[in-house]
Amino acid sequence: MLRVLDAAHVRRWAVACVQSLDAHREAIDRINVFPVPDSDTGSNLLHTMRAALDALLRAPAPARTDAGAALTALARGALTGARGNSGVIASQLLRGMADALTTPPVAGAGTVTGDALRVALAGGAERAGAALAEPVAGTMVSVLA
Repeated sequence: MLRVLDAAHVRRWAVACVQSLDAHREAIDRINVFPVPDSDTGSNLLHTMRAALDALLRAPAPARTDAGAALTALARGALTGARGNSGVIASQLLRGMADALTTPPVAGAGTVTGDALRVALAGGAERAGAALAEPVAGTMVSVLA
């Protein structure tokens, strides 16, 4: 059982996200109905997470050894590569997680405990929800909450 999350785990998770989004992009596109039924949510999330992963793989040394730094690199890449509403929401989720993991008492720990991950996920969900002027129930933000 995984006891702590380190930078290598963050990288593996990001790779798994891209692989899963690539495998399920069309299915996600088909269920896209809000805010506009334009069938691009899966494509937008895939593009955003590819940009996030690319940024992580190009990041300086701290992102290779510190989970918080790795999430910060992912968040920056996601924001600069975000496509559509879903991409922006995903980038804000990552940013909120990174913020939670790079502030005391977690900052500089290099690894993340289960409790710190819980706090990071809650912070990410809060930041993603706050990025929307009018959050709507039953959307991606509801799943994050």
